[in-house]
Amino acid sequence: QDKDKLKICKLNDPPSAETVKDMIKYARNVIEEFRRAKHYKYILCCLLIGFLDFFIPPGELLEICELSLDKMGAVFEDSNVYMLHMMYQAMGVCLYVQDWEGALRYGQKIIKPYSKHYPSYSLNVASMWLKLGRLYMALDNRTAGVKALKRAIAIMEVAHGKDHPYISEIKKELEDH
Repeated sequence: QDKDKLKICKLNDPPSAETVKDMIKYARNVIEEFRRAKHYKYILCCLLIGFLDFFIPPGELLEICELSLDKMGAVFEDSNVYMLHMMYQAMGVCLYVQDWEGALRYGQKIIKPYSKHYPSYSLNVASMWLKLGRLYMALDNRTAGVKALKRAIAIMEVAHGKDHPYISEIKKELEDH
């Protein structure tokens, strides 16, 4: 699946091997910088030693994600693992700032490639369906929410077993809505 995971944009003039190599290097660097910027110990350390300038507010983290996605999107398809990683980070920032619509947009872009890249009963896929279901419910799209939550349950029943407390919790959520 390496070709699918590292998919390049289909353009009239495909990017050179050097351009792809440079973009992979850029993607790895920006992902690492993003991880550092949001990492609790990093922020705590910066606060303790007085470098408050290093704390990056959520809005700026989202901007970093979006700018990186724009840059990488010139070379990589949305299903590329580097794009998916940055979309997942952007979704997380949207969730943190309670931008439900933004989080849903990213989640909708992520779920199809996740379903292709991960095994059928992957908890990563179940987790994304769970997030999408809850977002749909929060945004009053009950039909889509129920469908997404049921997909999460179907995967989790295989991965965890039908009697797992997580599954009972999600089924209760469905009953309460």
